[in-house]
Parts: sequence; structure tokens; C-alpha cells
Amino acid sequence: MALSVVVAMLYFPLSMWERVALLLLITAVLVLELINSVFERISDGLKPRLHPMVKDIKDIMAGAVFLSSLVAAIIGILIFWPYLQALYTVVF
Repeated sequence: MALSVVVAMLYFPLSMWERVALLLLITAVLVLELINSVFERISDGLKPRLHPMVKDIKDIMAGAVFLSSLVAAIIGILIFWPYLQALYTVVF
């Protein structure tokens, strides 16, 4: 998805702040995913996989990644919507 957003950024005439916002959102989601992976590995190393606390930590981190991805998608739609709508009216 990040690659498709970068390609769309290059295709559409976005303003500088729109490009910066999209790059920050992409980076935030990827960094949270890396942090999620770190927490999962630390949790697995400290406690057995089936321990309830490990499950809670993994669920919370997955929720954080999901929430950041959802917000990034909503902001991406808000930024790209006028450009996609204009493209749709030109094509159809």
C-alpha cells in the first residue's frame, strides 16, 4: 500500500503539505509495525507463547497498528478524493 501511495503522490499534483502528511503517515504505520514486531519477540522470549499476558500485549500492539493504519487510510482518502473525483469525471 505504501508503494501505491508513493506512486499516486508522483502522479497527482499534490501540494507539498499533502505529500509531507502522506509520507509521515506511511512512516508512522511502518514504525509502529516494527515496534509491534519487537514487542512480540520480547514477549515470546520472556514468557511462553500461551501466557495470557503475552496474548494481551500482542493484541494491544496489533490494535495500535490497526488504528494507525485506519487513520492513515482515512487521511489518504481525504487527500486523494478530489484528485480521484476529477480523474473520474475526465475519464467518464
